Amino acid sequence: MSRLVTIYGGSGFVGRYIARQLAKEGWRVRVACRRPNDATYVRTYGVVGQVEPVLCNIRDDTSVRQVMQGAEAVVNCVGTFDATGKNNFDAVQAEGAGRVARIAAESGVARMVQISAIGANAESESDYQRTKGEGEAAVLEHMPGAMILRPSVIFGAEDAFFNRFAGMSRMGPILPVVGGDTKFQPVYVGDVAAAAALGAAGKAPGGIYELGGPDVASFRDLMQEMLAVIRRRRLVLDMPFWLARIMASGLDLLSKLTLGLFGNGILTRDQVITLRQDNVVSDGARGLADLGIRPTSTEAVLPDYLWRFRPAGQYDAIKESAGRLGSK
Repeated sequence: MSRLVTIYGGSGFVGRYIARQLAKEGWRVRVACRRPNDATYVRTYGVVGQVEPVLCNIRDDTSVRQVMQGAEAVVNCVGTFDATGKNNFDAVQAEGAGRVARIAAESGVARMVQISAIGANAESESDYQRTKGEGEAAVLEHMPGAMILRPSVIFGAEDAFFNRFAGMSRMGPILPVVGGDTKFQPVYVGDVAAAAALGAAGKAPGGIYELGGPDVASFRDLMQEMLAVIRRRRLVLDMPFWLARIMASGLDLLSKLTLGLFGNGILTRDQVITLRQDNVVSDGARGLADLGIRPTSTEAVLPDYLWRFRPAGQYDAIKESAGRLGSK
């Protein structure tokens, strides 16, 4: 019988790639998520019955335990950018990660992979980074041999980074950013999935790995690269941090007063804090090379999914070609 892996948050951006990778390698995959009826697409990642979405609430012991039964390995991809509500930073990224690890240890699960983030630090001023760090500590307390993956900003067809700013570029001649000089090392979601699959299968030692792509670039330069791909000319305007803090405080307050109906996630104080720090692989840290994975560049992937933001979408290249013929 095929080995079974449970992936918490397996229907999300990163989780679905991990589910697909492990299904390819012959695993039976249990995708634990809050809305399994909205995650039926994961069934197509394998043969009939190989990949199944199941209901799970990472805030509940019984729920986490039930979907883990019989699993040889678990992968926790659950994360959030929500500072409020029941599924906030502390409940999901700190307590939730610890709950999965504790129950995995109690259930005799052989291996665990935890998806964290570069910058994770239990002492950080940022609640996002603090809870990521607390989640790592809780995982290692219960599963000391776990693999911890700390990716930089992750890109891919469903990402919330390049897609978000490409969408914003259609709204006017100016593209505002905060922390234009902040450095990132974007990592392809498929490479993160490959690393997680190695950890789940026990083909790589546990411990902390920081994952970054082949290139380091400033936030501003990444936006210029994105604009070149979608063939739009925009002024990338770097907003001063003092102004960003004021705007973020106002939007946070608006979100609270309207119960998240307005202002939620546009720009938060926590995001402003994290954007003050470079998001790149640390010197001496283990990474993709130590796992035998050759990192994929943004140049190789962005055109494959950002074409829809071009002025003429899928027909943009045809229009350019026709224009060149007409000029001859």
